[in-house]
Parts: sequence; C-alpha cells; structure tokens
Amino acid sequence: QVQLVESGGGLVQAGGSLRLSCAASGRTFSDYAMGWFRQAAGKEREFVAGISWSGIAKKYADSVKDRFTISRDNAKNTIYLQMNNLKPEDTAVYYCAADRLMFVKNPSIFGQGIQVTVSS
Repeated sequence: QVQLVESGGGLVQAGGSLRLSCAASGRTFSDYAMGWFRQAAGKEREFVAGISWSGIAKKYADSVKDRFTISRDNAKNTIYLQMNNLKPEDTAVYYCAADRLMFVKNPSIFGQGIQVTVSS
C-alpha cells in the first residue's frame, strides 16, 4: 500500500496558476491509478482529475477541463496537477488519491490534503 503526501498549495489570485505535487511512498506506485479530489467548505468531496497506471488515460471533471492537467512520473513516484486560469470557485482542500482500479468514485487511499485558495 502506498502513502501519499501533497505539496504545492497556497494562495493565488484569480487567473493565476499553481502546480500540486503528490509524492507516494512504496515500491508498487505504478500498480495504482491516481487522481485528485477536492472539498470546498460546506460541500462534499468531488472528483477533479484521474490518470491511469501508465499515464496514458486521463479523465477530468467538466469544471476543470481545459484548465487543469494531470500527469505522473512513475520513476519519481509522483503525480502532478497543473492548474491554470484558477477561479475563486476552485478554492478547496485538494486530496491526492490512489486505487488499484481506474477512475473509481471512492479511492481506497487518500493523502491528508492541501489547501488551495484563489482570491478574486
């Protein structure tokens, strides 16, 4: 089983960019499909983006399509979320997630989360 640690969050103005990273421990990282979820205050956690074991297949929520890009580097046991043209409604705690199945609604492993705040 892998453990996940997110980094790269913070405060940014609307229209700006951030890149989140998620470092995974464990030697079976490439066995896991990975993803990003987010939870805004007072709302349920929602899917943001997912990526397959190889990195070839990707999926995005409609709300972030064409603005966010998910990628992974299996040699570094790391996935990334490049977030461009950020909007105030992107403000949330972002969670890295892993599961042996691809694009599941409730992955089996989550990181502790990292805050992203977009000011207007």
